[in-house]
Amino acid sequence: MIDQIIDFNRNFVAQKAYEKYVTDKYPNKKLAVLTCMDTRLTELLPAALGLKNGDAKIVKNAGGLVISPFDSAMRSLIVAIYELGVNEIMVVAHSNCGACHMSYSHFHHEMIDRGVTEDTLDTIRKSGIDLETWLEGFKDTPTSVRKTVDTIKTHPLIPRDIIVRGFIIDSVTGELEEIT
Repeated sequence: MIDQIIDFNRNFVAQKAYEKYVTDKYPNKKLAVLTCMDTRLTELLPAALGLKNGDAKIVKNAGGLVISPFDSAMRSLIVAIYELGVNEIMVVAHSNCGACHMSYSHFHHEMIDRGVTEDTLDTIRKSGIDLETWLEGFKDTPTSVRKTVDTIKTHPLIPRDIIVRGFIIDSVTGELEEIT
């Protein structure tokens, strides 16, 4: 698959297909969107929000979560504010999210089946990583959105004038529901 992508890329560049995407690093709408990495949202989310290339910084991870005040999603949002001029953040989860049903016990069995040893897992635990929490999903999407919004709003490095709002997007229709 990667070789096919590389071949496509060579053709893309040779045909100058990139020209319609040229923009700078600053989001035109001064907006950041934290959302899930779900493939259903790749084109649906920007289309449903009316966003085009260059309009927003889009940060994606499993579940569209801030799982820790100092995780990579939070770091990206802080950079977006201070370096790139973002003044509004949308947290956009989605219906039927796989992270809603994630469990460490499932991952544990999968990891062991793929060759990760119990010794490796124990070493990670002893280094201070709580794998059970880190790889656990959430059970309720609206509650998860509220928690992520609250973590962002109350973060000591987020200016109080930053607008942060939470939503759930329908994975089929793109309809937004605001979570308050």
